[in-house]
Amino acid sequence: MRRACAALGAIVMMSPASAQTRITPEAFLDAATGKTLSFYEIETGELVGVEQFLNRSLSVWKEPGQPCVYGKITTPEGRICFEYDNRPERPPVCWWPFARGDRFMVRLDVFLNAEIQEVRSITNEGIACPNAPTS
Repeated sequence: MRRACAALGAIVMMSPASAQTRITPEAFLDAATGKTLSFYEIETGELVGVEQFLNRSLSVWKEPGQPCVYGKITTPEGRICFEYDNRPERPPVCWWPFARGDRFMVRLDVFLNAEIQEVRSITNEGIACPNAPTS
């Protein structure tokens, strides 16, 4: 867990464990581009999926047991949003990135029952996907 936040240490000042610090989408992308992040559901601790940030505008998302999907990344109004190729008719999935103590998290941008996911690892390993763009 500390290793995941170490990558963000230059962009957020860690605060007391109960406090939260917003992270801008730009700072999030500075830390994530070229990396693969593993996201876990905060309530259950289950792996939600891994996302490889190929560049600042394209990612690859993979849920356990599912095929890879590619996402166009945008950063409207302080959020980081993904338009995935397997759901072109739906609105983008948007998140608010933040740090809570030494833990890096994202919160879904809905008002009620907003899911929170924790980044538990940031690696240089790619996701093995067919026809994956290289950047």
